[in-house]
Amino acid sequence: MRSRTNGTESILQISVGHHVSAGGADYAREKIGHALIFAPEPVLTARVRLTGHRDPAAVNPIIAQANVNLNGRGVRVQVTAATTREAIDLLEARLKERFERIARHWEDIRGQRPAPGPHEWRHDAPPRSPLPYFPRPVEQREVVRHKSFALADETCEEAAFDMEMMDYDFHLFVESGSGVDSVLYHSDGGYRLAQLDPRPEAVTRGSVPVTISPAPAPATTVEEAIERLELTGWPFVFFRDPDRNRGHVLYHRYDGHYGLLTPTT
Repeated sequence: MRSRTNGTESILQISVGHHVSAGGADYAREKIGHALIFAPEPVLTARVRLTGHRDPAAVNPIIAQANVNLNGRGVRVQVTAATTREAIDLLEARLKERFERIARHWEDIRGQRPAPGPHEWRHDAPPRSPLPYFPRPVEQREVVRHKSFALADETCEEAAFDMEMMDYDFHLFVESGSGVDSVLYHSDGGYRLAQLDPRPEAVTRGSVPVTISPAPAPATTVEEAIERLELTGWPFVFFRDPDRNRGHVLYHRYDGHYGLLTPTT
């Protein structure tokens, strides 16, 4: 399906960081510009960022990310690879696959949310490799990104779809059936829900299978959450802010620092 956008030069922005091979920007413009042709709705903006690690121990040091505004709806794809061209090729494949899935469910997306069968969203998707964390010494790690936003009131099915569209490993939201701050994340090939105060009997059930953690989120400070993150080796920690009594998420960033997600008041 062709996009309603004529040409990509005016909407596609490429940014290149350190340790990316020469010609990466031109190659990304060619490949991602081609992928945008398959968008099922008008592409309002598209941004591609290429960055790399200088650490020779990193298996896949190149990180490629695309953020596309698809007629007002955000679509995000992120991949890692050993070389710049390989990362761009993977990014193109993942973006085209994402557009195909959106096209299949577009009528449902316009209404409420899609309700496909289990695992359909990942069917035939290009392989996804976990992002490497830059081996920054623990004493040098800081919270370099603090993002505060109004949590969406969603079912687990809606949260899973948003998580897949944005290529996230977890999603912080308010579960609509229980009204509780919650995190949905990938676990053992499926989805698992952690809640500030678990209310499994009130959680809205859908077609996407979700297991629910019975443990409430621990009440800790950010500093204590950092200690817990390093002690467990988990990719993120979901915790209760003692002052606000809301759910926060501290997570590892690809650059070896930390990110913090908090709800707005």
